[in-house]
Amino acid sequence: MASRGTGVEPLSAADASNVYIDAADQVNVFLLAGVLGRGGFVGDDGEPDLSRLRSDLTARLAGDDGLRRLSQRVAGRGGALRWEPCTPDLARHVRRVEPVTGREGLATLCAALMTVPLPEDLPRWELLVVPGASVDGPGIVLRIHHAVADGAAGVGLVQRLFGAPPEDRPDQAGGAVATAGPAGLPDAPPRWRRVLTGLWRVVSVLRRTVPPTVLLGPVSSRRGVAFAVVDLGPLRQRVRDAGATVNDALLSAVAVGVAAGLRGVGEEVPAAVPASVPVALPGRGGSGNAVGVMLVPLPTGEPDGDRRLGLVAGTTRARRAQARGQGTFELTRTRWGSRVFAWLARRQRFVAVFVTNVRGPDHPLSVAGAPLLEAWPVAQIQGNVRLGVTALSYAGRLCCTVHCDARAVPADLVAATLAGELERLAGTAGGRP
Repeated sequence: MASRGTGVEPLSAADASNVYIDAADQVNVFLLAGVLGRGGFVGDDGEPDLSRLRSDLTARLAGDDGLRRLSQRVAGRGGALRWEPCTPDLARHVRRVEPVTGREGLATLCAALMTVPLPEDLPRWELLVVPGASVDGPGIVLRIHHAVADGAAGVGLVQRLFGAPPEDRPDQAGGAVATAGPAGLPDAPPRWRRVLTGLWRVVSVLRRTVPPTVLLGPVSSRRGVAFAVVDLGPLRQRVRDAGATVNDALLSAVAVGVAAGLRGVGEEVPAAVPASVPVALPGRGGSGNAVGVMLVPLPTGEPDGDRRLGLVAGTTRARRAQARGQGTFELTRTRWGSRVFAWLARRQRFVAVFVTNVRGPDHPLSVAGAPLLEAWPVAQIQGNVRLGVTALSYAGRLCCTVHCDARAVPADLVAATLAGELERLAGTAGGRP
Protein backbone atom coordinates (compact mmCIF):
# COMPACT_ATOMS: atom_id res chain seq x y z
CA MET A 1 0.00 0.00 0.00
CA ALA A 2 1.45 3.36 -0.99
CA SER A 3 1.88 6.16 1.49
CA ARG A 4 -1.00 8.58 1.28
CA GLY A 5 1.21 11.65 1.56
CA THR A 6 -0.95 13.44 4.07
CA GLY A 7 2.02 15.53 5.21
CA VAL A 8 3.32 16.24 8.68
CA GLU A 9 0.91 17.52 11.34
CA PRO A 10 1.61 18.51 14.94
CA LEU A 11 -0.19 16.54 17.63
CA SER A 12 -2.77 18.52 19.54
CA ALA A 13 -2.00 19.08 23.21
CA ALA A 14 -4.62 16.50 24.19
CA ASP A 15 -3.28 13.90 21.75
CA ALA A 16 0.32 14.53 22.81
CA SER A 17 -0.55 14.16 26.48
CA ASN A 18 -1.57 10.57 25.77
CA VAL A 19 1.93 9.88 24.45
CA TYR A 20 3.66 11.56 27.37
CA ILE A 21 1.71 9.61 30.00
CA ASP A 22 2.29 6.26 28.27
CA ALA A 23 4.46 3.88 30.27
CA ALA A 24 5.85 0.37 29.92
CA ASP A 25 3.75 -0.90 32.83
CA GLN A 26 0.59 1.02 31.85
CA VAL A 27 0.10 0.92 28.09
CA ASN A 28 -2.14 3.72 26.90
CA VAL A 29 -4.34 1.80 24.43
CA PHE A 30 -8.02 1.01 24.14
CA LEU A 31 -9.57 -2.09 22.61
CA LEU A 32 -12.71 -3.09 20.81
CA ALA A 33 -13.37 -6.81 21.20
CA GLY A 34 -16.03 -8.45 19.09
CA VAL A 35 -17.51 -11.68 17.81
CA LEU A 36 -18.12 -12.18 14.08
CA GLY A 37 -20.69 -14.19 12.17
CA ARG A 38 -20.09 -16.03 8.91
CA GLY A 39 -19.96 -14.09 5.67
CA GLY A 40 -17.51 -11.84 3.89
CA PHE A 41 -13.97 -12.80 4.82
CA VAL A 42 -15.30 -15.48 7.24
CA GLY A 43 -16.15 -18.62 5.26
CA ASP A 44 -19.09 -20.99 5.79
CA ASP A 45 -16.76 -23.19 7.82
CA GLY A 46 -15.92 -20.28 10.13
CA GLU A 47 -12.38 -19.93 8.78
CA PRO A 48 -11.13 -16.37 8.18
CA ASP A 49 -9.49 -15.31 4.91
CA LEU A 50 -6.92 -12.77 6.07
CA SER A 51 -5.93 -11.77 2.54
CA ARG A 52 -9.51 -10.68 1.86
CA LEU A 53 -9.65 -8.78 5.16
CA ARG A 54 -6.38 -6.99 4.41
CA SER A 55 -7.58 -6.10 0.93
CA ASP A 56 -10.76 -4.55 2.34
CA LEU A 57 -8.81 -2.53 4.92
CA THR A 58 -6.30 -1.39 2.32
CA ALA A 59 -9.10 0.11 0.23
CA ARG A 60 -10.63 1.83 3.25
CA LEU A 61 -7.36 3.33 4.47
CA ALA A 62 -6.53 4.62 1.00
CA GLY A 63 -9.96 6.07 0.30
CA ASP A 64 -11.06 7.73 3.56
CA ASP A 65 -9.30 10.80 4.95
CA GLY A 66 -11.12 10.21 8.26
CA LEU A 67 -8.81 7.23 8.74
CA ARG A 68 -5.56 9.10 8.03
CA ARG A 69 -4.28 8.64 11.59
CA LEU A 70 -4.08 4.92 10.85
CA SER A 71 -1.57 5.75 8.11
CA GLN A 72 0.55 8.02 10.31
CA ARG A 73 2.98 7.40 13.14
CA VAL A 74 4.08 9.59 16.01
CA ALA A 75 7.50 11.16 15.49
CA GLY A 76 9.68 13.31 17.75
CA ARG A 77 11.03 12.81 21.24
CA GLY A 78 11.51 15.26 24.06
CA GLY A 79 9.96 18.15 22.16
CA ALA A 80 6.96 18.78 19.95
CA LEU A 81 5.40 15.58 18.64
CA ARG A 82 4.11 15.27 15.11
CA TRP A 83 2.07 12.94 12.94
CA GLU A 84 4.05 11.86 9.89
CA PRO A 85 3.02 9.64 6.98
CA CYS A 86 3.86 5.97 7.44
CA THR A 87 2.82 3.13 5.17
CA PRO A 88 0.87 0.55 7.19
CA ASP A 89 2.27 -2.96 7.00
CA LEU A 90 -0.96 -4.96 7.04
CA ALA A 91 0.94 -8.21 7.48
CA ARG A 92 1.93 -6.84 10.89
CA HIS A 93 -1.18 -4.79 11.64
CA VAL A 94 -3.66 -7.57 10.80
CA ARG A 95 -2.82 -10.98 12.24
CA ARG A 96 -4.36 -14.24 13.32
CA VAL A 97 -3.62 -15.28 16.91
CA GLU A 98 -3.90 -18.54 18.82
CA PRO A 99 -7.45 -19.86 19.38
CA VAL A 100 -9.33 -19.07 22.58
CA THR A 101 -12.28 -20.75 24.25
CA GLY A 102 -15.48 -18.74 23.93
CA ARG A 103 -16.29 -15.29 25.27
CA GLU A 104 -14.30 -15.92 28.45
CA GLY A 105 -11.22 -16.76 26.42
CA LEU A 106 -11.64 -13.57 24.41
CA ALA A 107 -11.85 -11.57 27.66
CA THR A 108 -8.70 -13.26 28.95
CA LEU A 109 -6.86 -12.34 25.75
CA CYS A 110 -7.99 -8.71 26.11
CA ALA A 111 -6.71 -8.65 29.68
CA ALA A 112 -3.27 -9.82 28.54
CA LEU A 113 -3.17 -7.31 25.67
CA MET A 114 -3.75 -4.34 27.99
CA THR A 115 -0.09 -4.56 29.05
CA VAL A 116 1.44 -5.10 25.57
CA PRO A 117 2.76 -1.95 23.84
CA LEU A 118 2.11 -1.23 20.18
CA PRO A 119 5.17 -0.92 17.87
CA GLU A 120 6.40 2.67 17.65
CA ASP A 121 7.77 2.32 14.11
CA LEU A 122 4.26 1.81 12.68
CA PRO A 123 0.92 3.60 12.94
CA ARG A 124 -0.32 2.72 16.40
CA TRP A 125 -3.08 0.22 15.81
CA GLU A 126 -3.62 -3.45 15.08
CA LEU A 127 -6.49 -5.82 14.29
CA LEU A 128 -6.26 -9.38 15.62
CA VAL A 129 -8.43 -12.25 14.39
CA VAL A 130 -9.21 -14.66 17.23
CA PRO A 131 -10.43 -18.20 16.37
CA GLY A 132 -12.62 -19.95 18.92
CA ALA A 133 -14.33 -16.87 20.36
CA SER A 134 -17.75 -18.15 19.25
CA VAL A 135 -19.41 -21.08 17.49
CA ASP A 136 -20.64 -18.59 14.88
CA GLY A 137 -17.26 -17.26 13.86
CA PRO A 138 -13.95 -15.87 15.10
CA GLY A 139 -13.50 -12.95 17.41
CA ILE A 140 -11.62 -9.75 16.67
CA VAL A 141 -9.63 -7.37 18.82
CA LEU A 142 -8.96 -3.89 17.46
CA ARG A 143 -6.27 -2.06 19.45
CA ILE A 144 -5.68 1.68 19.02
CA HIS A 145 -3.35 3.95 20.94
CA HIS A 146 -5.12 6.67 22.90
CA ALA A 147 -3.11 9.36 21.10
CA VAL A 148 -5.01 8.43 17.92
CA ALA A 149 -8.46 8.77 19.46
CA ASP A 150 -10.45 8.85 22.66
CA GLY A 151 -13.55 6.72 23.12
CA ALA A 152 -15.88 8.96 21.15
CA ALA A 153 -13.50 9.50 18.24
CA GLY A 154 -12.61 5.81 18.41
CA VAL A 155 -16.22 4.90 17.66
CA GLY A 156 -16.00 7.13 14.60
CA LEU A 157 -12.92 5.25 13.43
CA VAL A 158 -14.63 1.91 14.01
CA GLN A 159 -17.64 2.97 11.96
CA ARG A 160 -15.35 3.97 9.10
CA LEU A 161 -13.38 0.73 9.30
CA PHE A 162 -16.36 -1.56 9.72
CA GLY A 163 -19.27 0.38 8.21
CA ALA A 164 -20.27 0.87 4.60
CA PRO A 165 -17.40 1.01 2.08
CA PRO A 166 -16.17 4.57 1.40
CA GLU A 167 -17.85 4.76 -2.02
CA ASP A 168 -21.22 3.83 -0.49
CA ARG A 169 -21.03 6.02 2.61
CA PRO A 170 -22.56 9.52 2.63
CA ASP A 171 -20.23 12.36 3.51
CA GLN A 172 -19.85 12.69 7.26
CA ALA A 173 -17.52 14.38 9.68
CA GLY A 174 -15.04 12.03 11.28
CA GLY A 175 -14.18 11.93 14.92
CA ALA A 176 -16.54 12.86 17.68
CA VAL A 177 -19.55 10.83 18.63
CA ALA A 178 -21.58 12.34 21.46
CA THR A 179 -21.67 10.54 24.77
CA ALA A 180 -24.96 9.85 26.47
CA GLY A 181 -26.55 12.95 27.87
CA PRO A 182 -28.97 15.78 27.08
CA ALA A 183 -28.71 17.63 23.80
CA GLY A 184 -27.50 21.21 23.61
CA LEU A 185 -24.42 22.90 24.98
CA PRO A 186 -24.25 25.27 27.94
CA ASP A 187 -23.11 28.86 27.67
CA ALA A 188 -19.41 29.13 28.43
CA PRO A 189 -18.76 30.27 32.02
CA PRO A 190 -16.87 33.53 32.58
CA ARG A 191 -13.10 33.29 32.22
CA TRP A 192 -12.48 34.09 35.89
CA ARG A 193 -14.72 31.22 36.91
CA ARG A 194 -12.96 28.82 34.56
CA VAL A 195 -9.59 29.86 35.98
CA LEU A 196 -10.73 29.35 39.58
CA THR A 197 -12.35 26.02 38.74
CA GLY A 198 -9.20 24.95 36.91
CA LEU A 199 -7.03 25.76 39.91
CA TRP A 200 -9.42 23.83 42.14
CA ARG A 201 -9.28 20.82 39.81
CA VAL A 202 -5.49 20.79 39.79
CA VAL A 203 -5.26 21.18 43.57
CA SER A 204 -7.91 18.46 44.01
CA VAL A 205 -5.53 15.86 42.62
CA LEU A 206 -3.40 16.43 45.72
CA ARG A 207 -6.29 15.94 48.16
CA ARG A 208 -6.43 12.63 50.02
CA THR A 209 -10.20 12.21 50.11
CA VAL A 210 -10.30 8.44 49.52
CA PRO A 211 -9.35 6.37 52.58
CA PRO A 212 -7.09 3.32 52.15
CA THR A 213 -8.78 0.85 49.80
CA VAL A 214 -7.93 -2.05 47.55
CA LEU A 215 -9.20 0.08 44.67
CA LEU A 216 -6.10 2.30 44.85
CA GLY A 217 -2.46 1.32 44.65
CA PRO A 218 0.21 0.25 42.17
CA VAL A 219 -1.44 -1.45 39.18
CA SER A 220 0.05 -4.87 38.45
CA SER A 221 0.43 -6.58 35.09
CA ARG A 222 -2.07 -9.23 36.16
CA ARG A 223 -5.27 -7.87 34.64
CA GLY A 224 -8.86 -9.09 34.69
CA VAL A 225 -11.47 -8.39 32.01
CA ALA A 226 -15.14 -9.45 32.02
CA PHE A 227 -18.03 -8.61 29.69
CA ALA A 228 -21.71 -7.85 30.33
CA VAL A 229 -24.63 -7.06 27.97
CA VAL A 230 -28.14 -5.71 28.56
CA ASP A 231 -30.92 -4.77 26.11
CA LEU A 232 -30.85 -1.01 25.63
CA GLY A 233 -34.48 -0.28 24.68
CA PRO A 234 -36.18 -1.32 27.95
CA LEU A 235 -33.37 0.22 30.01
CA ARG A 236 -33.58 3.56 28.22
CA GLN A 237 -37.36 3.75 28.59
CA ARG A 238 -37.45 2.79 32.26
CA VAL A 239 -34.74 5.19 33.38
CA ARG A 240 -36.13 8.00 31.24
CA ASP A 241 -39.45 7.59 33.03
CA ALA A 242 -37.48 8.00 36.28
CA GLY A 243 -35.93 11.26 35.07
CA ALA A 244 -32.51 9.74 34.44
CA THR A 245 -30.31 8.76 31.48
CA VAL A 246 -28.68 5.51 30.41
CA ASN A 247 -25.39 6.96 31.62
CA ASP A 248 -26.96 7.52 35.06
CA ALA A 249 -28.17 3.92 35.06
CA LEU A 250 -24.67 2.71 34.20
CA LEU A 251 -23.12 4.72 37.03
CA SER A 252 -25.75 3.46 39.48
CA ALA A 253 -25.06 -0.13 38.40
CA VAL A 254 -21.30 0.42 38.69
CA ALA A 255 -21.90 1.50 42.29
CA VAL A 256 -23.55 -1.86 42.96
CA GLY A 257 -20.77 -3.72 41.16
CA VAL A 258 -18.04 -1.90 43.08
CA ALA A 259 -19.77 -2.65 46.39
CA ALA A 260 -19.99 -6.33 45.48
CA GLY A 261 -16.33 -6.39 44.48
CA LEU A 262 -15.26 -4.84 47.77
CA ARG A 263 -17.37 -7.26 49.79
CA GLY A 264 -15.93 -10.11 47.72
CA VAL A 265 -12.42 -9.32 48.95
CA GLY A 266 -13.54 -8.67 52.51
CA GLU A 267 -13.32 -4.88 52.45
CA GLU A 268 -15.87 -2.63 54.11
CA VAL A 269 -18.08 -0.76 51.64
CA PRO A 270 -17.94 3.05 52.07
CA ALA A 271 -20.93 5.36 51.66
CA ALA A 272 -19.57 6.61 48.32
CA VAL A 273 -16.70 5.94 45.93
CA PRO A 274 -15.57 8.83 43.66
CA ALA A 275 -15.53 8.01 39.95
CA SER A 276 -13.91 9.91 37.10
CA VAL A 277 -16.35 10.15 34.18
CA PRO A 278 -15.29 11.70 30.83
CA VAL A 279 -17.69 14.00 28.98
CA ALA A 280 -17.31 14.55 25.23
CA LEU A 281 -16.51 18.12 24.21
CA PRO A 282 -17.60 19.93 21.04
CA GLY A 283 -15.28 21.45 18.49
CA ARG A 284 -12.42 18.95 18.66
CA GLY A 285 -11.08 20.03 15.25
CA GLY A 286 -8.38 17.60 14.14
CA SER A 287 -7.73 16.29 17.64
CA GLY A 288 -8.50 12.66 18.44
CA ASN A 289 -9.01 13.53 22.10
CA ALA A 290 -11.47 16.08 23.45
CA VAL A 291 -13.06 15.20 26.76
CA GLY A 292 -13.87 17.02 29.95
CA VAL A 293 -13.74 15.39 33.38
CA MET A 294 -16.75 14.95 35.66
CA LEU A 295 -16.32 13.63 39.21
CA VAL A 296 -19.30 11.56 40.37
CA PRO A 297 -19.52 10.07 43.88
CA LEU A 298 -20.99 6.61 43.34
CA PRO A 299 -23.46 5.93 46.19
CA THR A 300 -22.12 2.48 47.06
CA GLY A 301 -23.68 2.58 50.51
CA GLU A 302 -27.23 3.31 49.32
CA PRO A 303 -29.28 0.07 49.40
CA ASP A 304 -32.39 1.47 47.69
CA GLY A 305 -31.98 1.18 43.92
CA ASP A 306 -34.41 3.94 42.96
CA ARG A 307 -32.90 6.38 45.43
CA ARG A 308 -29.40 5.44 44.24
CA LEU A 309 -30.34 6.20 40.64
CA GLY A 310 -31.90 9.51 41.70
CA LEU A 311 -28.75 10.54 43.58
CA VAL A 312 -26.59 9.80 40.54
CA ALA A 313 -28.94 11.62 38.14
CA GLY A 314 -28.98 14.71 40.34
CA THR A 315 -25.19 14.80 40.47
CA THR A 316 -24.65 14.39 36.74
CA ARG A 317 -27.25 17.04 35.87
CA ALA A 318 -25.36 19.52 38.01
CA ARG A 319 -21.84 18.60 36.92
CA ARG A 320 -22.07 17.67 33.23
CA ALA A 321 -22.45 21.24 32.02
CA GLN A 322 -19.57 22.40 34.20
CA ALA A 323 -17.32 19.67 32.83
CA ARG A 324 -18.11 20.65 29.24
CA GLY A 325 -17.61 24.33 29.99
CA GLN A 326 -14.26 23.75 31.69
CA GLY A 327 -12.82 21.59 28.89
CA THR A 328 -9.87 19.22 29.06
CA PHE A 329 -8.04 18.74 32.34
CA GLU A 330 -5.64 21.64 32.84
CA LEU A 331 -2.50 19.59 33.50
CA THR A 332 -2.84 17.73 30.18
CA ARG A 333 -2.65 20.89 28.07
CA THR A 334 1.16 21.12 28.02
CA ARG A 335 4.04 18.66 27.69
CA TRP A 336 5.41 19.29 31.17
CA GLY A 337 1.94 19.45 32.69
CA SER A 338 1.18 16.02 31.25
CA ARG A 339 4.31 14.58 32.82
CA VAL A 340 3.47 16.15 36.18
CA PHE A 341 -0.03 14.73 35.86
CA ALA A 342 1.33 11.23 35.14
CA TRP A 343 3.49 11.47 38.28
CA LEU A 344 0.57 12.71 40.41
CA ALA A 345 -1.82 10.11 38.98
CA ARG A 346 0.22 7.28 40.52
CA ARG A 347 -0.09 8.92 43.95
CA GLN A 348 -3.53 10.56 43.97
CA ARG A 349 -6.32 9.61 46.38
CA PHE A 350 -9.06 11.72 44.82
CA VAL A 351 -10.54 9.25 42.28
CA ALA A 352 -11.03 5.51 42.87
CA VAL A 353 -12.84 4.26 39.74
CA PHE A 354 -12.97 5.12 36.02
CA VAL A 355 -16.32 4.91 34.19
CA THR A 356 -16.74 5.65 30.47
CA ASN A 357 -19.90 5.43 28.37
CA VAL A 358 -19.81 6.02 24.61
CA ARG A 359 -22.71 6.09 22.21
CA GLY A 360 -22.09 3.66 19.38
CA PRO A 361 -23.94 2.85 16.16
CA ASP A 362 -27.60 1.84 16.33
CA HIS A 363 -27.18 -0.51 13.35
CA PRO A 364 -24.93 -3.59 13.10
CA LEU A 365 -21.52 -3.20 11.50
CA SER A 366 -19.54 -5.71 9.46
CA VAL A 367 -15.84 -6.45 9.16
CA ALA A 368 -14.95 -7.03 5.50
CA GLY A 369 -18.45 -8.42 5.00
CA ALA A 370 -18.57 -10.53 8.19
CA PRO A 371 -21.31 -9.32 10.56
CA LEU A 372 -20.11 -7.94 13.87
CA LEU A 373 -22.52 -9.73 16.22
CA GLU A 374 -21.24 -8.46 19.55
CA ALA A 375 -18.81 -5.72 20.56
CA TRP A 376 -17.26 -4.63 23.86
CA PRO A 377 -14.95 -1.69 24.54
CA VAL A 378 -11.98 -2.08 26.86
CA ALA A 379 -10.35 1.07 28.25
CA GLN A 380 -7.05 1.30 30.07
CA ILE A 381 -6.66 1.70 33.84
CA GLN A 382 -3.88 4.09 34.77
CA GLY A 383 -2.18 5.87 37.59
CA ASN A 384 -3.05 4.08 40.81
CA VAL A 385 -6.70 3.32 39.91
CA ARG A 386 -7.25 -0.43 39.75
CA LEU A 387 -10.82 -0.63 38.41
CA GLY A 388 -12.50 0.78 35.32
CA VAL A 389 -15.81 0.17 33.55
CA THR A 390 -16.39 1.00 29.89
CA ALA A 391 -19.74 0.84 28.07
CA LEU A 392 -20.75 1.09 24.42
CA SER A 393 -24.24 1.15 22.99
CA TYR A 394 -24.26 -1.07 19.92
CA ALA A 395 -27.17 -2.25 17.77
CA GLY A 396 -29.79 -2.05 20.53
CA ARG A 397 -27.66 -3.29 23.43
CA LEU A 398 -25.50 -1.74 26.09
CA CYS A 399 -22.19 -3.62 26.09
CA CYS A 400 -20.12 -3.20 29.27
CA THR A 401 -16.58 -4.22 30.15
CA VAL A 402 -14.93 -4.41 33.55
CA HIS A 403 -11.14 -4.03 33.47
CA CYS A 404 -9.25 -4.30 36.73
CA ASP A 405 -6.07 -5.29 38.48
CA ALA A 406 -6.93 -8.94 39.11
CA ARG A 407 -5.07 -8.87 42.41
CA ALA A 408 -7.45 -6.19 43.71
CA VAL A 409 -11.02 -7.19 42.84
CA PRO A 410 -12.60 -10.04 40.80
CA ALA A 411 -13.69 -8.74 37.39
CA ASP A 412 -16.29 -11.51 36.92
CA LEU A 413 -18.09 -10.66 40.16
CA VAL A 414 -18.18 -6.93 39.42
CA ALA A 415 -19.45 -7.54 35.88
CA ALA A 416 -22.13 -10.04 36.90
CA THR A 417 -23.43 -7.76 39.66
CA LEU A 418 -23.39 -4.74 37.36
CA ALA A 419 -25.33 -6.66 34.69
CA GLY A 420 -27.88 -7.81 37.24
CA GLU A 421 -28.51 -4.25 38.40
CA LEU A 422 -28.87 -2.98 34.83
CA GLU A 423 -31.40 -5.75 34.15
CA ARG A 424 -33.28 -4.78 37.31
CA LEU A 425 -33.37 -1.16 36.20
CA ALA A 426 -34.56 -2.26 32.75
CA GLY A 427 -37.24 -4.51 34.23
CA THR A 428 -35.79 -7.55 32.48
CA ALA A 429 -34.23 -9.36 35.46
CA GLY A 430 -34.83 -13.09 35.19
CA GLY A 431 -36.10 -12.64 31.64
CA ARG A 432 -39.30 -10.95 32.80
CA PRO A 433 -40.40 -7.66 31.15
